[in-house]
Amino acid sequence: MEASLALPLLFGLIAVALFFDFLNGLHDAANSIATIVATRVLRPQFAVAWAAFFNFIAFLFFGLHVAQTIGTGIVDANLVDAQVIFAALCGAIAWNVITWSFGIPSSSSHALVGGLLGGATAKAGFGAVVWSGLGKTLAAIVLSPLVGLCLALLLVLIVSWIFVKRTPFQVDRSFRVLQFISASMYSLGHGGNDAQKTMGIIAVLLFSQGALGDTFYVPFWVVISCQAAMGLGTLFGGWRIVHTMGSKITRLTPMQGFCAETGGAITLFLASWLGVPVSTTHTITGAIIGVGAARRASAVRWGVAGNIVVAWVVTLPAAYAIAALAYFATSLVAGL
Repeated sequence: MEASLALPLLFGLIAVALFFDFLNGLHDAANSIATIVATRVLRPQFAVAWAAFFNFIAFLFFGLHVAQTIGTGIVDANLVDAQVIFAALCGAIAWNVITWSFGIPSSSSHALVGGLLGGATAKAGFGAVVWSGLGKTLAAIVLSPLVGLCLALLLVLIVSWIFVKRTPFQVDRSFRVLQFISASMYSLGHGGNDAQKTMGIIAVLLFSQGALGDTFYVPFWVVISCQAAMGLGTLFGGWRIVHTMGSKITRLTPMQGFCAETGGAITLFLASWLGVPVSTTHTITGAIIGVGAARRASAVRWGVAGNIVVAWVVTLPAAYAIAALAYFATSLVAGL
C-alpha cells in the first residue's frame, strides 16, 4: 500500500489494533485473576475490576522498551505498511478467538509476533526479519515459563520456612491479605508488557504513514488508548481460560497463589525492563506448575500442562500462516 493511506482507513486499522488489545485483555484476564479466584480470595467480578485497574495504570511504572521492540525489533519498520499491519492483526485476532473459544491459554503476544512475521515476510521475504530481536523473543518463549517456575518454587520454599511454626489457619489468613498485593503486582506486569505490544503495532503503522516524522516513537495518546483497551478487555474477563488456569493445572492455596503471582510478576518486570515481549500466559502457567510441583510432582496435572505447551508451540506458526494468507488475499483483492 502507498504511504498516502486515506485517513478513514488509517483510523480503521487503529481501531482493529485496539480491538486486538481488547481481545488480549479478555483472553489474558486469566493470567491476572485465575489464582486469586481459584483460592477464593476474591469473587470473579471483583477480581477482574481489580486487575483491570492495575492493567490500566501500568504505563505509570514502565518505560516503552517492549513497544520499541515490537515496532522496530521484529521486522524492518521501513518495510511495514498498512497491508502488513492488517495481515498481522488478522493472524493474531483469528488465533486468539480460536483458542479463547476452546478455553486454551495460548499466548496473545506470540500470536501478534507470528502475525507480524507472516505479513512482513509475505511482502518482502525473510529479509524483512530483524533476527536479533526475533531471537530474543523466541528465547523468551522458553525462558519466561522456566524463570516463573523457578521463582515460584523458590518463593514456596522460603515462605514455607518462614511460616513453619504457624498453624495452617494463620498462614491461610495472612496470605489472603498478601494475595491482594501479589495480584496487583502481576496485573501491573501484565499491563506493562502486553499493552505495549499493541502500542508498537500502532506506532509502526503511524511511522509507515509518515505521521511520526523520521524518528520512531510512541505518542502518548497511543499509550493511553492501548492501556484503556486492555483494561476494558480484562474487565470483561475470559472465564473459559480462568477455569483452565485456576483449577485444571493444580489446586491452589492462598500461599501458593501468592508465590505464583509474585514469581510471575518479577519475571514480567524484568522482561519489560529489558524490552522483551514475553508471554504473560507462559509466565503464570510456569509459576503455577512451580508451586504445584513444590508440594509434590503428582499435584500437577501434567496432561493439561502438556496440552497448554502444545498450544504454545503451535501459536506462532499458526498466526504466521493466517497472516500470510490474509496478506496474499488482500493483494489479490487490491489487484482486481
